[in-house]
This record gives sequence, structure tokens and C-alpha cells, in this order.
Amino acid sequence: MKSWIFTFCFVLTGLCSKVIAQEIDVKLGPNEIGENQAWTITITVSNERLQSYDDFPDIEGFQKRGTSSSSSTQIINGQISSSQSITMTYVPQRQGQVNVPAFTMTVNGKKISSPGTTVKVGAPVQRQRSRDPFRSLFDRDPFDDFGGRGETEFIDIDEDAFLALTTNKKEIYVGEGVTATLSFFVAESNRAPLQFYELGKQLSGILKDLRPENCWEENFNIENINGESVEINRKRYTQYKIYQGAFYPLNAENINFPQVGLEMIKYKVARNPSFFGQNRQEDFKTFYSKPKTVKVKQLPPHPLKDQVAVGDYHLSEDINQTETETGQSFSYQFGIYGEGNVSAVNKPMIDSDNNFDFYEPNVTQNINRRGGRVTGSKSFSYYGIPKEPGEYKLGDYFQWVFFNPNNGKYDTLKSEKVLSVIGESKKNESIQSNDLGSFYDEIEFADNTLESLDNDDWIQLLANLLILGMLVTSAVIFLKK
Repeated sequence: MKSWIFTFCFVLTGLCSKVIAQEIDVKLGPNEIGENQAWTITITVSNERLQSYDDFPDIEGFQKRGTSSSSSTQIINGQISSSQSITMTYVPQRQGQVNVPAFTMTVNGKKISSPGTTVKVGAPVQRQRSRDPFRSLFDRDPFDDFGGRGETEFIDIDEDAFLALTTNKKEIYVGEGVTATLSFFVAESNRAPLQFYELGKQLSGILKDLRPENCWEENFNIENINGESVEINRKRYTQYKIYQGAFYPLNAENINFPQVGLEMIKYKVARNPSFFGQNRQEDFKTFYSKPKTVKVKQLPPHPLKDQVAVGDYHLSEDINQTETETGQSFSYQFGIYGEGNVSAVNKPMIDSDNNFDFYEPNVTQNINRRGGRVTGSKSFSYYGIPKEPGEYKLGDYFQWVFFNPNNGKYDTLKSEKVLSVIGESKKNESIQSNDLGSFYDEIEFADNTLESLDNDDWIQLLANLLILGMLVTSAVIFLKK
């Protein structure tokens, strides 16, 4: 039986005849502590499972030391009353007054508030000895013998735990996704007490080093860290996923994940534990992952290899009508769905001609990140106007080329819809409908009588004399000055 600090909570169901409504309470620690004592904030959820909660507040003058959890269940007259608590422990950084400001947290989707308080941190407090009425006979606490005459010896227990970065693929193509998971593994036989320490602050620094620069990232956004039982080399472990993301290389450079470290709280335990006094001592240890490299391959030769999306995609299409008239609009949706970097999916290529007018599409995108996979869809909604009667296969107009890494081949999604168009040709009308401007509007009313250009010579002579006179006048004024 493992005895480390991670605590799992549960709720009994099916045993009660009445269900009590959920209650959420926040409790602050005492208003006066010693410099060597801890102060706490405890969130308690009654009659409901503790599913989610915000980060506890940062308090100036206090330093976070980690969380602990507990649960309790009572059955009275066939009625179940249960509660779960999560406690954040703070340690003072100095003596004096510490102001705990008012704060708000969201627990199980419900906002709870605390008015805050003021905590007086005094001198270190000595551990009180047992009030034994026969103290004078012994001149010491008889229970001190359990701790070696008041001095407790703490020992370090070897932990059976490790930090690891794993990937679901060792080799990928450019544009193909690889899912990387950073996890902390603890063996079920582990006996060393362990606890996460300021995970949020550490994770921001870890991801800064971990994320490759030559990739597009899809973050799975792990909010709550829950243990999951796994088997590694025929040994049972509990896996705590800290981060998970899918990476899509933008070029043929290999993806290199460096070594990263995670600092954990590791407690030393008393060599001779007793019912009195302190039986464990807080310490720290950093666990390191091993570096990992994922090989990236170039796509096979193809005229569009630098433009195509990479993934396992399928076509979903829809058209509002299969029969229409020339000059009447219709709508057509070209939908792409499957597994891959949906954000990189571009609109299909359209082989346009004089038979249709197609307008820029409206785009709708959905992305799902679940179970270590990134799936989704991207649809392009077009409006078209046919200009010539006839029967048209839309596959001649709408095509989308992609590379499927599962079979290592290029593939094409092609429309299978057929549109029948009746009516008269609208090609000439499309030309007439264009506005050529006010200049062409006046042509119909302009005089087209031919006139000789030779009669304008006297006008040119008069202009030249006028310019010469202006030059002479300017020169006279300049000389006088």
C-alpha cells in the first residue's frame, strides 16, 4: 500500500434516500501564528464532489507550500452527508502584520468570496510538552523517549518516481502532428511522501524551454491534474499528466525536446514515529526528464507539396438545390473534416470558367483536442451564379489536395454533386451589367462632327506672345531691384 501524499476523493452514491444540496465554504487560518508555524486557507465542498477550483491567492508576506486534500462521509438515518476539502498551506517569510486581502475563487463553477483578514506573525513558537501530572517525578516528558529525548531524527526514503516526456510518434512528415506529454509517474509501491510545489509557476518556465520554435502548437490545456493508473514494464504506476500538446513542424528540421526539471516537495520521515511531535520534515527534490528527438521527413515530390495540408481528411458537402436557372444564385458547402492541423487547411482550388461566377466563401472552423488527438472540421460556404445552361459536375470546379501520412500518399477531395441549369445564356448580360463610367454614358449624346485643327494656329501664336511678355516684365522688375 503506497503512503505518499496524493489523496483521492470519492463520493458514495445509491445509498441514500435524500440528497442534500451542495454547500461551499472557505475557512481562513488563525489570526496569530508563530514564525515557524503554517497558515492555511481551506475550501470545503459538502454533499458534492470537488471537481474544479481556481488557484489559491498569492499573499505578500506568505509563501505557498502546496496543497493537501481530505474527504469524509457520514450516513445518519439513511441520509448521506459527505464533504471534501482542499487546503493550501502558507509559511510566513517574516515577523509582523500580514494583510490577507479579500479574494474570490471559482469552485465547481460557483464563485465564493472571502473578506480577507490580518494575521500577526510573532516569534517562533516552541513545541509544547505534554502536561503530565507526574512531570516533576521524571523532570522531563516521558513521551520524549519515542523521539530520542526530544530530538527527532528524520531519514530520507528513496522514491520510486520519475518525470518523463513521451511522444506518440518517433518519426513524422513536415506538417504532420506529434503529441507530446509531460507526466510525473509514481509507482504504486512508492513509500516516499511527495507533493507538487508551485506547479503553475514552474510550468510556465518549463514550457518556455520545451516548446520547439519550428512548430505550430495545439495545447490540450490541462486544468486539473488527476492520477491515472498505467503499466510500465509490468509494473503499476500512477501517471499525472502535467502538460500535453500537439506539434506540427513547419519545416524539415527535427523536433528537439530538451531536458526539463520539476521541483517537488519530498518529506523526510521520522526514524521513530510517535503519536506526539512531528513525524515528517519538508524537503525539496528536482526530477529531470530525458531529452527527446522526433525525426521530421520531407514530403514526397509534388507540384503542391509546399501548399498542401497534412492529415487524414474526408469530405462533407451540401448544396441547397440541384436544379436552377441561369442568373439565379445557389449555395454550396465544401466541408473538410478529420485528424490534423485544421488551422492550416486552406480553401479548395476552383477551376473557374465563363459558366459560373463564384464568390469568396464564408469559413467556419471547429477544433477538438481530446485523448491525445487533434480533430476538427473546416467548411467553406460558396455562393454561385450560373451563366450558361447545361449539366455540370461540381467536381470539375471544387477540388482539394492533401497529403495523407497514414499511407504516405497524396489524395484529392473532389465534389460529387451535379447541378442542372436551365434558361438562356447570361454571358452577354454580365458584360452589359458592368458600369463603364460616366465618360461612356455621355458618348450617346456627344457631337461627332469632324473639325479641322489648322484654325488653331493663331491661338498658339497669341499664347506664345503672352508668355514672352510675362518673361520681359519679370526681367525688368528683377533688374530694378
